Amino acid sequence: MEKLKRNKVNLMIDCSCFLKLNTIVLLFYLVASQPGFAADWPQWRGPNHTDVTSEKSGWPRGWPPKRLWKKNVGYGCTSPILVDGRLYVMGWKGRRSGKNPAGTDTVCCFGAATGELLWKRSYRCRYQGRFRVGDTSLYGGPTSTPTLDTASGYLYTLSIDGDLKCWNTKKEGRPVWSVNLYEKYKVRQRPKVETGTRDYDYSCSPVVLRNAVITEVGGNSGMLVAFNKKTGRQLWRSASKEPAGHNAGPVPLNVQGIRCLASFGIRKLTVVRIDERHRGETLAQHPWRTAFSCNIITPAVTDNKVILSSGHDVRRTALLQVTRDKVHQLWSSRYWSEGCSPVIHKGCIYLVIGQVHCLNLSNGKLKWRGGSFGRDSSCLVTGDDKLLVFGSRDLGLVDISPKSKKYRELTRVRDVIGGTCYPHLALAYGILAVKNKEGDVVCFSVRPR
Repeated sequence: MEKLKRNKVNLMIDCSCFLKLNTIVLLFYLVASQPGFAADWPQWRGPNHTDVTSEKSGWPRGWPPKRLWKKNVGYGCTSPILVDGRLYVMGWKGRRSGKNPAGTDTVCCFGAATGELLWKRSYRCRYQGRFRVGDTSLYGGPTSTPTLDTASGYLYTLSIDGDLKCWNTKKEGRPVWSVNLYEKYKVRQRPKVETGTRDYDYSCSPVVLRNAVITEVGGNSGMLVAFNKKTGRQLWRSASKEPAGHNAGPVPLNVQGIRCLASFGIRKLTVVRIDERHRGETLAQHPWRTAFSCNIITPAVTDNKVILSSGHDVRRTALLQVTRDKVHQLWSSRYWSEGCSPVIHKGCIYLVIGQVHCLNLSNGKLKWRGGSFGRDSSCLVTGDDKLLVFGSRDLGLVDISPKSKKYRELTRVRDVIGGTCYPHLALAYGILAVKNKEGDVVCFSVRPR
């Protein structure tokens, strides 16, 4: 009789678990079956490091977008990411009085649709890096965007003062491993470039490739260093000993069948091999120097071609073709970007410097321009040929279908967020996340209503 009761209880538990599992599967199926269902946004510039997603914009029935929630997570130019219905973001809090105060970096995980704080992890960190020089009033707090390895559930973050950390998102952000790049590799201040010295500390967003997490370190230890993504053990480092760049880090690139990373340093573009037996070797380099080390833009990549752009004193955009033995410039354009990484889509290049500019990929000539979004802007391309543009507090939607011959703004939402909008947009599963330097995060739904 007792055994029968136990079997009955076990059967009830099994049925309950089965019903819950089927409910989760059904909900996921309903979400996944919606038009425009797309991949996560697990890292800087989205699924493929391109700011292009297969997810649709929601136009017209999802606009104006429905505001879901707003939170402040602390200072920092870092951007949010969206994975599996969760939003991950960093921020710094503390008293900013004094030359370079110590405060707290916090990694937060929110429900993307609700804004519910699911977990957070904090550690002590400076407001700016230990060798900061120049423009110190313009930034502070983390600049690097977190990267989530969806296979393992490990989240990788890099503080402005060089704290590379791994967190287990499946266990409420439990710390896995940590290394400080300044201390481990004895990195010194960046050198003078052209007319002066600038050191904006660590801004590289970690890149996960197979079993490695790769980040810029700089100096005698190697421009790039790869760590075992599960243990933090060093796997290899680049032969190039260029200083770390001031942009958001290396971008995967395939050169005639060779797996590489394109890294835009403060003095040149360096293409580093990551294929087995050649990991860390320099394949090619191309000089690009701006005064005060202001190579800020993340390279945009298509096949074996790289787009570089800069403002400051070198105001131009160039398309470079990388081969096994050299880098050849295909064209140079007088149109340029200062903070918005170029986006490549269907034979066009989109960038924002005040106005939205559309350049022809084949020759760099201007096809059209228009709108007004300031210089602290970003943009991304959706699966229905729309360009989402965020800058100067506004959120705009632009039609970029192949038939478009001029700037055509479909709609604009004004004052979606205040402050400086250096952080870039993130879009996944109908959730659109925007953030400013001051740490305000706002989430919208663009799902058709």
